[in-house]
Amino acid sequence: MFQSVLDDIKAQFSYGNMVSKIILVNLFVFLFIIIIKAFTPAGSEVYDTLIEWIALPADGLTLLKRPWTIFTYMFLHEGLWHFAWNMIMLYWFGRILGDLMGDNRMLPLYILGGLAGGLMYIIYVQISGTLGDVRGASAAISCIIITAALVAPNYNIRLLLIGNVRLKYIALALFLFDLVSIAEGNNVGGNFTHIGGAIMGITFIFMLRQGMDLTKPFSKDISLFANTKRREAPMKVVHNKKFPKRKLDKEPRPVNIQERIDEILDKINVSGYDSLNSEEKDFLYKASKNS
Repeated sequence: MFQSVLDDIKAQFSYGNMVSKIILVNLFVFLFIIIIKAFTPAGSEVYDTLIEWIALPADGLTLLKRPWTIFTYMFLHEGLWHFAWNMIMLYWFGRILGDLMGDNRMLPLYILGGLAGGLMYIIYVQISGTLGDVRGASAAISCIIITAALVAPNYNIRLLLIGNVRLKYIALALFLFDLVSIAEGNNVGGNFTHIGGAIMGITFIFMLRQGMDLTKPFSKDISLFANTKRREAPMKVVHNKKFPKRKLDKEPRPVNIQERIDEILDKINVSGYDSLNSEEKDFLYKASKNS
């Protein structure tokens, strides 16, 4: 049974999309934390110390000593419901955005949203003087939700007991919920990270419409989650005049295809995702899979 589970996990990392891989990383960290907590003797400081070295601290001096926490905090969850809710939201909205804008942008957007949320938390702490730490993927997911809503505001999502709701209204409701929670003093620091992630989503779309893709620098450097389903076996190269040399590098996307993608994205920005016909939706879906 365990071998079968491991095979499924390997398959997801080899063939799955980026959203599935991000969820798996969050799951691994969550299980690791739970296992440490379950087998740590009562009164031991091992578990608390581990959390301190992963969560984003409020104290500026501590942050300087642990700069990696600005990244690690966005993969850290302790409570089961906190983890489950975040992963469900990431799955729903991440799949939508991945289909619309390409799978290669998902991890950079996740990280950018998390960084923006962490920065917003640090600013909040400096103003309020609050002590503590922040953890969880909520800021990164907030960035993905807002980005998806800006790209396809009229995209319909079927909600249980409610029916079809347009994506823009879901994103707006979540944003307003964060503002109300801040006003009522509920998890103020955490909700400020959500606001930071949302601002990053807005900034990303604004800059993209100006011709600047903020995910490009990340896309070039991130190779940990690269798709590994196609690996060339070791082979001896034999040159022969009858056969041209095999092209191993991926061919750049033809200009006419890229222009067609840009036209469809412009139509989404103006009229929403629902304005696309079936041919345009199918074309965009296939292009995102080949990106």
